[in-house]
Amino acid sequence: MKKPSVLFVCVHNAGRSQMAAAYLTTLSDGTIEVRSAGSEPAEAVNPAAVAAMAEVGIDMSAEIPKVLTTDAVRESDVVITMGCGDTCPVFPGKRYEDWDLADPAGQGVDAVRPIRDVIKGRVQALVAELLP
Repeated sequence: MKKPSVLFVCVHNAGRSQMAAAYLTTLSDGTIEVRSAGSEPAEAVNPAAVAAMAEVGIDMSAEIPKVLTTDAVRESDVVITMGCGDTCPVFPGKRYEDWDLADPAGQGVDAVRPIRDVIKGRVQALVAELLP
């Protein structure tokens, strides 16, 4: 059976989408294919997001923001956007969700923790849906 695949998209691919991808990779134990990308990728992942994830035992320090491609969307079953607006291409037959989350850009770890925790809850629900 084909593994379900999920693409997380935010503008800079430096905070929210990286945290969501890291959680999904960890919580699904590799049973879900995970991608993340940004419509305008930053040069590096947000250090506060890396620190907040390290607190829960997930290492994102090697991650690099990636540019959103049409192929990434086409190859994913579920596309979850986080504030990228109309820049995400839409294909028929895909499941789209928009997670309205605060942008951690420029924020410290104290501001990122609650965003991280909301993302974890949403990712846990997604895993429960995709892996019956």
